[in-house]
Amino acid sequence: MELKDVISMDLTELEKEVVLLGEKSYRAAQIYRWIHEKLCDGFDEMTNISESFRERCKETFSFPVLKAVERLESAIDGTCKFLFELSDKNVIESVLMKYHHGNSVCISSQAGCRMGCRFCASTLNGLTRNLAPSEMLEQVYRIQKISGQRVSNIVVMGTGEPLDNYDNLVKFIRMISSENGLNISQRNITVSTCGIPENISRLAEEGLGINLALSLHAPNDTDREVLMPVARQYKLKDVLSAMDKYYQKTKRRLTFEYSLVAGVNDSAAQAEQLAKLVFGKNCLVNLIPVNDVKERGFFRPNTEKIQKFKNILEKNRIHVTIRREMGADINAACGQLRKSYADKRKQQEVSQA
Repeated sequence: MELKDVISMDLTELEKEVVLLGEKSYRAAQIYRWIHEKLCDGFDEMTNISESFRERCKETFSFPVLKAVERLESAIDGTCKFLFELSDKNVIESVLMKYHHGNSVCISSQAGCRMGCRFCASTLNGLTRNLAPSEMLEQVYRIQKISGQRVSNIVVMGTGEPLDNYDNLVKFIRMISSENGLNISQRNITVSTCGIPENISRLAEEGLGINLALSLHAPNDTDREVLMPVARQYKLKDVLSAMDKYYQKTKRRLTFEYSLVAGVNDSAAQAEQLAKLVFGKNCLVNLIPVNDVKERGFFRPNTEKIQKFKNILEKNRIHVTIRREMGADINAACGQLRKSYADKRKQQEVSQA
């Protein structure tokens, strides 16, 4: 019999399962609290539940706690990067970033990614699989437990395209923001997407109060297709129309992420075109000097070029920031640690063969 993932169950689902096991429904609330408030490691820690019931739970439910297999801490700013192993031996990355206003965790939504963005190390080996709600929750839970510090902000900007894992993403958001769990405000949760219009429109109807960030990276379809293969399927006018709908429904300010790649999307003309594209929207343009991806021949522009791009946007009355680089000394960008770990493991397997 296949065990059921207890961490992925919301309270209503868990109540039904507990009743099926012949227990009172209030037992579900006890279990749920242990998992999502006390962040326990398994049923044996649930001391207010009888031993016999705990044993039945072990026979019925799986308890997929993530295993931290690597942890790097920046000597510059205290940023911590974690590599977590899943139950099937796949690995995913998460990052803890420490700010004056609180701790932010960047989590992955998939093992690998199929979007193929050419400047992103996460896409180099394609998509392995979607993450379950439990595997997204557990990234936050393990980091909070390991660090001993409260997490106040979550960005779903790690490996994977969140809207390509739509149902699990929405369930994760509802559970992490529930008063029965960590109760993290939805206003402190940001989801970053390459731009899947139909799912952006679906998200607008969910009644959530999260922030939405679009990985824009170019001011027109032609340039965008060079960097993002997904742009061949989803045209900018459709993506931006869905983003406008999201704003109209939620009134949450939109963010447009723009990774600057030397000689590809960092010209003055492209800055002017970008300003026209987003002018009049309640938005922030977040400029991200790209991390070098030598496999693809992509490199970051120099400081002068970055500042010139920013100045053009500001001249056109666009609210713009340059993303503060965190964890530069530990390769904290998406996919770098996971790829390095996978390459080392592959080499070990070859040498042992």
